[in-house]
Amino acid sequence: MIWLQITANTGPIECCLGVHKALRVIHAEAARDGVSVRLIEEIDGPVSGTLRSVLLELEDPASGNADRLLAERWCGSLLWVCESPYRTLHKRKNWFLAGSAFVPPDADAGLGEIRYEATRASGPGGQHVNKTDSAIRATHVGSGLSVKVQSERSQHANKRLAARLLASKLADLANAAVAQGKSDRRLRHTQAERGNATRVFVGPRFVERP
Repeated sequence: MIWLQITANTGPIECCLGVHKALRVIHAEAARDGVSVRLIEEIDGPVSGTLRSVLLELEDPASGNADRLLAERWCGSLLWVCESPYRTLHKRKNWFLAGSAFVPPDADAGLGEIRYEATRASGPGGQHVNKTDSAIRATHVGSGLSVKVQSERSQHANKRLAARLLASKLADLANAAVAQGKSDRRLRHTQAERGNATRVFVGPRFVERP
């Protein structure tokens, strides 16, 4: 099992559209490779149909390495070459995303008190979002940090995912304090390397360039 994050960083709306398109390709590649995909967290983009970032859990049911190999293909700088569908006269055609993979933290990592609240799922995830009242908002009492998890059909499963996500975010905060606000994952989330793209996609259909 491994977590994969795809982010538009601080890029414009076109980068957020790229994240949405990348998510569809990841699902297709996962189906081809026999890897299960679970949505852990998504952050909406500025308009419907766009995502600022998405966090996925990948798992190989056969206990092989297909999940890690899939995640590795999406790590690093990702380039989408396409004319802007939002700004027709805009000259820029290169839109950068960033991908990173990491091992999810233990859900029982001694986080202290967590307050859970059942809520209704929402968001632009379409068929990937479970629109029931089993969605969970979890708040870490000590820090006030809050997350919402809605990918599973049971509150129990969503609670465990929420605890893992909180553990990840609290680790980010701890690393940021040590590194003066520049933990590795947060740095990947806010900066994308320009050039040296590990994968290049072209056109409105987001087709990978050979």
